[in-house]
Amino acid sequence: MKLVSFSAKKNPRPQRGALIETASGQKVAPVSGGYNDLSDAQLEQMLSEINALDVTTLPDLDEVTLHNPLPTPGKIICIGLNFMDHVLEVKAQVPTEPVIFSKWHNTLSGPTEEIVVDKATQRVDYEAELAFVIGKTAYQVKEENAFEYIAGYLCANDVSARDLQFSQSQWVRGKSLNGFCPLGPYIATRDEISDPHNLRIQCRVNGQTRQDSNTAQLIFKIPALVAFLSDGITLEPGDVVLTGTPPGVGFTLNPPCYLQPGDVCEVEIEGLGMLRNLFVAPEA
Repeated sequence: MKLVSFSAKKNPRPQRGALIETASGQKVAPVSGGYNDLSDAQLEQMLSEINALDVTTLPDLDEVTLHNPLPTPGKIICIGLNFMDHVLEVKAQVPTEPVIFSKWHNTLSGPTEEIVVDKATQRVDYEAELAFVIGKTAYQVKEENAFEYIAGYLCANDVSARDLQFSQSQWVRGKSLNGFCPLGPYIATRDEISDPHNLRIQCRVNGQTRQDSNTAQLIFKIPALVAFLSDGITLEPGDVVLTGTPPGVGFTLNPPCYLQPGDVCEVEIEGLGMLRNLFVAPEA
């Protein structure tokens, strides 16, 4: 199942839904439950609701606007230096345990939302990332049981203000400017993705490929991340974890290439759709 947040002209308030494949194309079905209610029981309830619908009454995908499918995560947890090819690119030491930082809720934005290049930074960078969502409370989880606690997967862009990030020992400010965490376009429940560690991941800027790798390059795989994070920290339904970025980020290029107003940045992951965000200048 592919979970979305969507709005339509007749009902502009975002609501929870699911994408449905029909003979006439993709449609969007409203489903019940809170955005962070991602338990197996709730997902089964959603499927039951969808099966009872008359699909001919549902709007087509191109008739709605998709929003961030996870608007109220309790935590936004990020993993740094977690792609082997990226670690080699930046000539860093291979981490012996996951590098953890966070983003704040003001960073959240949708899969097609405009992102303002804030006046606080001159060096806005992109980071294509696979993210996963926690489906049930997780504490001291063993690696072999980790997938039981995952509701699904989605695309993320860990947009970063490099001048702010590299000016301080803590990365949070440079990672947490407004709109700097677009998510979406949907959450693919874990049954949709047979192997999250074998997905092509790409980033394009104005149609030019900047990042092109595979999640097989993850140093700390998803079970290891769940076990590490839940050892002392309770992970709750709706928490989202960004797993790290592959090589090709803007600051590593020669010369460096940062995002400018007017640039379109696309993040695409195999089986998880695409983010497409236009970066714009702040209002005068």
